[in-house]
Amino acid sequence: MTRKKLTSVVYKCAAVFAALFVCGAATAEDVTVTSKNGQIAVTGRVIGYDGEFLQVESQYGPLTLEYAQVRCDGLACPDRENYIPILRMSGSARITSVLMPALIEGFARAQQSRVQYEEATPNHIKMSLQSDAGTVARFELHGATAEEGFADLTAYSADIVLATREVRDIEILRGREAGVGALDAAGQSRVVGLDALVPIVSPSQPVTAISLVNLTAAFAGAVDNWSALGGSDDPIALHLGPRNDGRIQSFLDQLSGVPHPDITYHETMDGMATAVAVDRNAIGIASFTDTGIAQPMTLRDDCGFIAVPRLTTLKAEDYPLTLPLFIYLPEWRLHPVARDLLAFLRTPAAHLIVRRAGFVDQGAVPIPLDAQGQRFVSAIAEAGPEVTLDELQRMVRAFAGLARASVSFRFEAGSTRLDAGSRSNLLLLAHAVRDGDYDGRTLWLMGFSDGRGSAKENRKLSAARAEAVRRDLAELLSDISVDVTLKTEAFGEALPMGCDDTKWGRQMNRRVELWVSE
Repeated sequence: MTRKKLTSVVYKCAAVFAALFVCGAATAEDVTVTSKNGQIAVTGRVIGYDGEFLQVESQYGPLTLEYAQVRCDGLACPDRENYIPILRMSGSARITSVLMPALIEGFARAQQSRVQYEEATPNHIKMSLQSDAGTVARFELHGATAEEGFADLTAYSADIVLATREVRDIEILRGREAGVGALDAAGQSRVVGLDALVPIVSPSQPVTAISLVNLTAAFAGAVDNWSALGGSDDPIALHLGPRNDGRIQSFLDQLSGVPHPDITYHETMDGMATAVAVDRNAIGIASFTDTGIAQPMTLRDDCGFIAVPRLTTLKAEDYPLTLPLFIYLPEWRLHPVARDLLAFLRTPAAHLIVRRAGFVDQGAVPIPLDAQGQRFVSAIAEAGPEVTLDELQRMVRAFAGLARASVSFRFEAGSTRLDAGSRSNLLLLAHAVRDGDYDGRTLWLMGFSDGRGSAKENRKLSAARAEAVRRDLAELLSDISVDVTLKTEAFGEALPMGCDDTKWGRQMNRRVELWVSE
C-alpha cells in the first residue's frame, strides 16, 4: 500500500473517532504507531517488518508504513538498531521437514554463514543464520498441511506457505479478504521443485499397468474389481496416505466423482505403501521416490501413450501425475534476507540440493530432437482427416536444428491463462534469459492444444497461447537489452501427450513448449 493510500485510510478512521485516535481495541501484542506530528495513530498487531517498512494489522486490513517516519509504542515494536528478521514458513510437512532445511543450509553456505538449529521436532524447526558478527536471521518452519499453511498466512502468523498443491479458490478469497494479495497472481508464488505420484500394487499382483481413466474410476468406485483391469475376479482394495496430505488432495481433486467411501486412509505414506505391498488386491498412490517394497504401475492409456516418471518427463511436466512444490508469498515486501533466499532457490547449488533431497529440480535440460521418437510415432498414429501428414511434416521441419528445453507452459481449460506452475516457469525462464543463458540464440515457443473441438480452432487457440507466453516473457524482459530472439509457431492437436478422456490428458496436451536453436 502506498503512503498516499495509507494516509487516506487513516484519515477516514480519524473522521469517525477524532483527530487523535486508536483504531481497534488494544491487546498485549498490539503496538500503537503514531505520525511524527502526533495527530494520527493506528493500533494493531505487527505482521511484518523488512527493515524499512512496517506492516500493521488494522480493522482496515494490513497497513504499510515507512518505519523511520512514525513512532512505535509497544513491546512488539521492532528494534530499529538491533533488528533480527524472523522468516516464518508453514505448510506441507514434506517440504518443511525434508527440503526447506536443506535449502536454508545451502543458502547459509552461499552467504558464507552457518546454520544453528535451535529446535528440531517433526513439526517444528527453528534455525538461525550465524555470521562472525552474530545472528543474521532466524527461520521458523511449521510442518502441517497446506490448509494450515494458508490459514497461518491469512492470520499473519506465517510469512510463506509451502504447499504440495495449488492454492484453492476459497483460500484465494480468504487471502484477498485478509489483505495478503491475490495468491493466484504470478508474483505471489514460486515452484521450488517437483514431486510425482505413481500407482502402486503388491509385487504379487499380475496387473502392472493401468490407464488414468481406470485409476481415477477405481478411486471413485466406478471400477471395483480387478477383472475389469485384466486381472483376477477379486475386489479392489483402495489405499491412500493421510487425507490432509497435499499430494493426496491433488490426486482426489482430479476424480470425476467423489472419492469412494471405502478408501482406507493411512497416517503415513510409508504405512500405506507397506499395507499395499502385503495385499495382493490392493492399490495405492505413492511418491515416485518412496514406493517402499510395493510395485509401481506403468501408466498406459487407451490411446497407447505410456508415461514413466523420469527426469526429463518430470521437468517438462509430461508425466501426468507431476506435482509442483509451491511457495506462496504475501503481496507486501519481505526482509532482504527472504528475497536473497528466494533468489538462491534459482541457482544450480539449490537445484543440486533439491535433487539430493529426493525431488526433481527445475533447472532446464535439453531434450534433443532424436529423443522425440515415441512422441512422433504417437502423433503419426493419431493422424487423420483433421491432422494430416502434411501438417506433421510441417511440424518436423519446424523442429529441425532445434532442441527442446525441459521448460513447458500449460494453461487453464479453454483459456490463454497459464496455470500456477507455468507462471513460475515463466519467471524462471526470464531470469535465465537475463543471466545470459540463451545469449545469441532463438527461443521458439511452440503451441499445442488438446483435441476437443475442430482442428482449425485448436490451431488458432494454440497460436494464441504461444503468443501470450511470448508477450508475457517479452514484458518481463522489457527493462533490459537481451541477446535473444523470441518466435512462435503453433500446431494445435498435432502432437498429443495423452488421451483427451481425462483432465490430466487434456492438461498435458494444452501446452507451449520451449525449443532452442542449437
